Amino acid sequence: MKFLTTQLTYFLSDRTVRQNTRALLQYTALLLFVMIVFSVLFHVLMVYEGQQHSWLTGFYWTLTVMSTLGFGDITFTTDLGRMFSLIVLVTGILMLLIMLPFAFIRFFYAPWLEAQIQLKAPRRVPEGTSDHVILCSYAPVIEALIKRLRDEEIEYFVLASDLTATADLRARGIPAVAGDLDNPETYRALMADRARLIVANREDTMNTNIIITVREVAPDTPILAIASSDDAVDVMELSGATTVVPLKRRLGEQLANRVSASQAHTHIVGEYEGLKIAELPVRNTPLANKSIRETRLRETTGINIIAVWERGIAHPAAPQHMLTDHSVPVLAGTQEQLDLLDDILLIYDINQNPVIIIGGGTVGLAVAASLREKEIPLHIIERNPQAADRARAKGYRVFDGDAEGMDVMMEAGIEETPTVVLTTHDDAMNIYLAAYCRRLNPALRIVSRVTLERNVESIFRAGADFVLSHASLGATTVYATLSQHPPLVLGESLAMFDEPVPTPLVGRRLAESDIGAVTGLIVIGVRRNGRIDTAITGDTILETGMQLVMLGAPDQRHRYVERYH
Repeated sequence: MKFLTTQLTYFLSDRTVRQNTRALLQYTALLLFVMIVFSVLFHVLMVYEGQQHSWLTGFYWTLTVMSTLGFGDITFTTDLGRMFSLIVLVTGILMLLIMLPFAFIRFFYAPWLEAQIQLKAPRRVPEGTSDHVILCSYAPVIEALIKRLRDEEIEYFVLASDLTATADLRARGIPAVAGDLDNPETYRALMADRARLIVANREDTMNTNIIITVREVAPDTPILAIASSDDAVDVMELSGATTVVPLKRRLGEQLANRVSASQAHTHIVGEYEGLKIAELPVRNTPLANKSIRETRLRETTGINIIAVWERGIAHPAAPQHMLTDHSVPVLAGTQEQLDLLDDILLIYDINQNPVIIIGGGTVGLAVAASLREKEIPLHIIERNPQAADRARAKGYRVFDGDAEGMDVMMEAGIEETPTVVLTTHDDAMNIYLAAYCRRLNPALRIVSRVTLERNVESIFRAGADFVLSHASLGATTVYATLSQHPPLVLGESLAMFDEPVPTPLVGRRLAESDIGAVTGLIVIGVRRNGRIDTAITGDTILETGMQLVMLGAPDQRHRYVERYH
């Protein structure tokens, strides 16, 4: 009863609701007036026909006719009476059966449901909340980030300016708080001064407003802002952001790191606890068609192969694993060791033809800028005249037209290019182009972006060799800032992490643990006394206090924790 009273109070406190309720009452009064008039006319016509009925009977007849029930126990015998009955019937259909339900739903029931939803949308976090993460919007990047926050048991709250959206998020199990993005009181209610990190992931103009507003309340709390435009980076930094991430440029740089062109060399994709992590496409190198044992990389350079990409699937680096032209080993070593491997590979010329970038937008231009720094020739295919002109203004060679056109692709050099980079923001188009390019040149390497994580598997099936989503990169970058580690982008939803050796596995050989078979995780090394050793084999004995360094997706890590801990 107390909850119902609270809902009613909140419902009636809204000005629009009061106006709607007044309109509904006015319509109800009009309907009642019409029924009274019809009841009076009923008596007049019945007296004209020589019949006598009570006032209650007149009202009863009016209601049954207007509601179309029409019991037939009281009827007129003259044409005038029957004409009156038709008028009452049609009026009842319009006012009672059509307009009244609409008015009730529009002016009362819908606002009542809205009031219930909004009443469930909290406007502040629980008292005592601290060391939490505040997310200023729910978007694909945040959806991917939340999975990692949950795995690490880091408390977080999503800020939503719309009360209905807040209630919807909470119904999905996401802790959301309602508030105005530009109101300092919102961030006081969120305990922003005690937060671990605030992520401003709205449009650039709103992000700047959020940063300035937060700094009034929490001058020392770290703020990470995601910028859509490079021009906004300086503005956000001057406004008070601790870190500004131009995510589209970062996406372009990561895609460029996966391009195979010119001489064979390693591509550094990140760092983990002092170890450089790199990838090496083996096409046209002496590593092709050899097993990992036969490459003897560890003996000659000190580098360890910790995993192998095979068309988007990460495989454990088993000694007997055969490397094909489409294999991309993941390497772990020092900068000096990687430089030594690059010197060995320098004599192997992969392909000097230009790389083709399909899409000359922000991401495409970021890929081009990164390739230009590496002195790799490139061609851009762009169908939008304005985007094509911007690319030409930067000195790139641009081919105008749709990439699905055979003439444009042939002119750009699809048959000779070593790599195609798909950068359009349309996932369906990228999937189509991956299959199309693979048919035109089966030997090339296809690197692509996607917007939504759910399309990753589809584009791999279409023929892509490497795929990275905007959401996954954003989540990886934000989480790296949160954990104060350099970002490590290995692939879609994959990450490296440590987990202690579980008690049931202590004293057993690594090959006997069945971690890979049970969870799908790849054990790439062990941590002893604070140092990582990647030179492990199936005979490595798991010891108490040892930590396993593993590669895998969040759901695989979750299976490991459930199974062994």
